[in-house]
Amino acid sequence: MPSGRNQPGSAPPEGGFMTFRDVRSAVWGPVSLRPNFWDLAALLLLVGAMVLVVYGGEQTTVPLSELERTPVSLDPANLPYYALRTTMRMLLAIVCSTVFTFIYATVAAKSRRAEMVLIPMLDILQSVPILGFLTFTVVFFMNLFPGRVLGA
Repeated sequence: MPSGRNQPGSAPPEGGFMTFRDVRSAVWGPVSLRPNFWDLAALLLLVGAMVLVVYGGEQTTVPLSELERTPVSLDPANLPYYALRTTMRMLLAIVCSTVFTFIYATVAAKSRRAEMVLIPMLDILQSVPILGFLTFTVVFFMNLFPGRVLGA
């Protein structure tokens, strides 16, 4: 330990006075635990992502008639908004897929009868191209969120 300097948690020097550095390290802790530039950048990115998710969620609940009033624009300034809507749909699809997977697999694993039906059905449905499901999924989501942009 260097002489003349006080370490956090130790007694003050002989004169009884603590330096500003001693007070600062006692309040903030060791230098390695203090926030730095990268912590601030991560915080800003996290807050920005949360704001975007909230904004995107609000925009997906507007009525479907709003799309007729403001048609799709090819202006590059609208691309971030369209990318946000696409990302929100993909995140919703991942959540739905994960929930479906856990339910389907649990039922197939716990019931011999269900396994005999579900596993062959899954094998057949996996061989069908995605375009075969597209019309059904569009109709499903349009009915799940009637009159909202999220289903469209």
